[in-house]
Amino acid sequence: MSESSHNGNDNMKTSMATALTLLLVSIAGAAEKTRYTALVNGGQDKAGHLLVTRNGDHFTIDYLFKNNGRGPKLHEEFTLDKEEGTLASYRVTGDSTYGAVVDETFTRQGDTAVWKTAADKGEQKLTGAAFYWPLYGTPAKFSAAFAALAKRPDGKISMVPSGVLSRRRLLDEQLTKGGEKRTIQLVELTGIGFTPLLVWTTSDQPPQLFAYIEPGHRQLIEEGWEQNATVLEERQKVKEQELLVDMSRHVAHPLPGKTLISNVRVFDSERAVVRGPQDVLLENGRIVTISAAGEAQRAADHIVDATGRVLLPGLFDMHVHIGFWEGGLHLAAGVTTVRDMGTDNATMQQIIAQEEAGTLLAPHIVPTGLIEGESPNAARHGFVIKNLDEAKHAVDWYHNHRYPQIKIYNSFPKDILPEVTQYAHARGMRVSGHVPAFLRAEQAVLAGYDEIQHINQVLLNFLVDDKTDTRTLARFYLPAEKVADLDFDSNRVQDFIALLAERHIVVDPTLTAFNFIRHRNGRLSQAYTTIADHLPPDVRRDCLQAQMNIPDDETAARYEKSFAKMIEFTGRMYRAGVPLVAGTDDLAGFSLHRELEFYVDAGLTPAQVLQIATFNGAKYARVLDDRGVIMPGKRADLILTDGDPTQNISDIRKVALVIKGDVAYYPDEIHETLGVKPFATRLEIRDGRKRNPANGTGK
Repeated sequence: MSESSHNGNDNMKTSMATALTLLLVSIAGAAEKTRYTALVNGGQDKAGHLLVTRNGDHFTIDYLFKNNGRGPKLHEEFTLDKEEGTLASYRVTGDSTYGAVVDETFTRQGDTAVWKTAADKGEQKLTGAAFYWPLYGTPAKFSAAFAALAKRPDGKISMVPSGVLSRRRLLDEQLTKGGEKRTIQLVELTGIGFTPLLVWTTSDQPPQLFAYIEPGHRQLIEEGWEQNATVLEERQKVKEQELLVDMSRHVAHPLPGKTLISNVRVFDSERAVVRGPQDVLLENGRIVTISAAGEAQRAADHIVDATGRVLLPGLFDMHVHIGFWEGGLHLAAGVTTVRDMGTDNATMQQIIAQEEAGTLLAPHIVPTGLIEGESPNAARHGFVIKNLDEAKHAVDWYHNHRYPQIKIYNSFPKDILPEVTQYAHARGMRVSGHVPAFLRAEQAVLAGYDEIQHINQVLLNFLVDDKTDTRTLARFYLPAEKVADLDFDSNRVQDFIALLAERHIVVDPTLTAFNFIRHRNGRLSQAYTTIADHLPPDVRRDCLQAQMNIPDDETAARYEKSFAKMIEFTGRMYRAGVPLVAGTDDLAGFSLHRELEFYVDAGLTPAQVLQIATFNGAKYARVLDDRGVIMPGKRADLILTDGDPTQNISDIRKVALVIKGDVAYYPDEIHETLGVKPFATRLEIRDGRKRNPANGTGK
């Protein structure tokens, strides 16, 4: 063989080897892409996407979710440790739901973990595997968590900064699409928040995110499988119901027969005064008699020795969007009735049915029917209509399903508003809501509103014109920037307050929900400073993150002044005769107590505030004939508190016993189940049929 031939063969071999190497490198480095679709309105409307690009152990994610004119836009990257499956490095940037800047990083080198967010930073020495749970982040973090948990035989792993993450498989599901079949699993994650997170995973090793469904709110599912989302949501609800029934059995204490609450100071919610001491006798979920302390017949199946505590009607939260899991937090806070302000209709019907059947740990629910207009910024949780006929159909549906009220939303067509309010009134229904875009609150009142939701919707009356689009984040940023300069003594403001009072327009301020306009990163939210030490560590950490973009001290001072004036305006409305109801639109249970404190800050007495949270709630939810006052014949929805909230409103957190009809709940027991440090020691219910050996009586 000639030298030239030998060299040619060598060159050919080298070329082939190089090509093979390049091919292997290409294959090894090929990016695997998985796209997910975000759906709302029962899977009918697309609201965003999640794109996950995987290259070996490195993941790149783009996430967008927009509904109701708001939502996050995030870019996330992380690398997994090859041995442990945990996060070796992590970063997420972008904008939060309300426009706050997101920039979060995490790295682990050896046994040192370091993280930094806009809200907190830290360094921690670790021994063994630990998973960093991002403060912000996208649903793709579930895949990272599954990778770490898959390597743990017991399905548990320590978390950074704190806590333990646990995984439990709940069920398997077979899906078919054309000729393709998939086996997926519903997994329960615990250790994050108050209640379990349920996530659908693939059956791969390690498992990856397949779908993340928040029933009644949104569905995020792998692209191409969207037609299965609603079926998976129903399967998930069935499994959730089993878990919730178990929880309810654990904390619910039935009170059949007669129950005597002795030596108690009774809050007269109609007159906002305390009476007593008295004895209150209940039977089978109703109040039977109220008499002077010591006069009641002591023969009862159950006895509560109140020893001078204050007895109040169960509280009303008049602005919630209830899900299946929030009931425990509501009841532990003394909230026995909520008014839902626009949960997905199908989900709402299921929750109501389960609560009425006694299989769901939840307060009583008064539903409000959401009617929205078609637009790119529409909130898609109820009926989304285009014309008068469709609006009337929505009113009819809600009326036929026993909804006492409708709620008009941001994109509702303003030209048909008077006719729709008139039609709803003719059906005996109240009308409330946001003020539709390109209208002012005064115009909504003149068009027939009975009630306005949120303090910002009221004050936008002075900040917008017929070209201002309040379907966007402008409805938050305009009040934050401009309420500070409003002259509440001006004629236009005084005339508007007088109009509200003259027409008895109810206002649902939700001040706690709007506390976020002044909350800055790295500081505990003012809405939760007094309870932060009672919260699970990860929930407390969430209270450090801002939601609004507040770039500097000057902006912060302006927003702080605007919020203070929102509180002041609430007091001015009350003193002018405008009816108020206490709603939150925020974290269940805890936020109602803070809402009531804000009303005291506005100049109301604690007794007046408690009247709003009980009597007014029942009156405007149209259940005053059944509850909201303590008198014979009414439902036994009652709470007993330590301290005296009629003198110090903050004592409303010290709920020692809750009675909802013929079932009793110990708040400390519920809180401990949810990972919350209790606020009060339980007031035990004694068996009245057992005699006291000290005196030979049942006393």
